[in-house]
Amino acid sequence: MTADQHGTRARSLGLKAAANARDLGGYRTADGRTVRSGVALRGDALNRLTDADLDVLAGLGLRQVVDLRGLNEVEENGSDRLPESVPAGADGPVRLVHLPVYSPEHDIYLSLRDVLAGQDAREQHALLGDGGAERIMAEMYGWFVTDPAIRELFARAVRLLADPDGIPLMFHCTAGKDRTGWTAAIVLTALGVDRDTVYEDYLLTNTRSAALIERIMEVFNTRGVMEDPSLMLPVIRAEAAYLDAAFAAVEQGWPSFDAFLGEGLGLDAATLAALRKNLLED
Repeated sequence: MTADQHGTRARSLGLKAAANARDLGGYRTADGRTVRSGVALRGDALNRLTDADLDVLAGLGLRQVVDLRGLNEVEENGSDRLPESVPAGADGPVRLVHLPVYSPEHDIYLSLRDVLAGQDAREQHALLGDGGAERIMAEMYGWFVTDPAIRELFARAVRLLADPDGIPLMFHCTAGKDRTGWTAAIVLTALGVDRDTVYEDYLLTNTRSAALIERIMEVFNTRGVMEDPSLMLPVIRAEAAYLDAAFAAVEQGWPSFDAFLGEGLGLDAATLAALRKNLLED
């Protein structure tokens, strides 16, 4: 890591086909400790990785990848490409764990695909206009917290990070923004990183994905898919209000975030201690 621990260049893993892949290492905790570099990695989908990208991941000694995408996304976009070499000290190649954070009631990708394919400006505005897109996103973040089955998937991701034999580990979804963003928020908060820094990490997606967002908007403009492409911006950007919705749902359901970790996610004291031992420098 460079001296600029919070800089985007320092955080990026440098993957050409997964621009939002980055390291959680370097953040400081309230008690003055530092998150270890190279052990907890977050990212966007790995299905389009180049051979050079695979070499980068192999060099990191990656042991596990947690794919938070729904099965429909995997089928449509492709499975992860992973290094074939065996990491040092591991019993076998990189382990892929699929934890699909998905529900038909919250399948924004299906809703968007249908409304975009129809190219009907009125339908697009009805779904996304007048704050509709923001409501959809905020509701999804609340669902991350209120649905017990979905909470368990996030909890399993944390437990994998707490396994001393399971790191370095990368967790990702499609854009590395929503499901990945909430996982990172849980992990950083559990480690004792302050709330402002958690939001800083979350919003860094907009910087890492800026070029991709620009290309998406250009496609919408040039191909006439949308009369008003700006309607999509709340969906493809990370917004603080979305993370607000998740934290608000925690506050409504539990007296503290620690209570949410224990009662809501079922993470006992031993697991949280192991997580901190794994992810924090001595």
